[in-house]
Amino acid sequence: MGRERVQHSLLGKSLHWFFVLLFGYGVFKQIENKEQLNDLGLLISEMFFAVVFLLFIMFRFIYMKRKYKTALPSETSKIQLKAAKVVHTLMYFVFTGIAISGLGIGTLFSLGYKDGLLIETIIWLHELLFSISLWLISIHILAAIYHRTQHDFVWSSMVPFLKEKVK
Repeated sequence: MGRERVQHSLLGKSLHWFFVLLFGYGVFKQIENKEQLNDLGLLISEMFFAVVFLLFIMFRFIYMKRKYKTALPSETSKIQLKAAKVVHTLMYFVFTGIAISGLGIGTLFSLGYKDGLLIETIIWLHELLFSISLWLISIHILAAIYHRTQHDFVWSSMVPFLKEKVK
């Protein structure tokens, strides 16, 4: 069975794993309620983080669109190829939406719109997108584990540990 052994570039791998750290940091430092944004320093740091997060997503998306070649083997079914593309595309949209809705919350809050339907709707959207992101990340991780069990080198193309041995 002929298997392609695509290796992502060092930059591609670095962008992937840096994003994992960046997203993890965002989850770790998340605020518990919007009233915390009354602290101007926290509001500014949240807005700054959202801008950095958004710029990083945009850079990674552009880089991957130009340089990415799937690590899925050539014999991968069309359904699996489509599913992988849909999950990856949705992840970009959802992460972008998280950043934009976060910026929207911060902007409205800084303009004095601390209560009301508009800010509550954007907070709801922000939380919904975050929940969707957890589902998509879970699917992504489960797919990676599945590929590790298949020994098709998809895992080894991006993950720096438990590398598959070339036979």
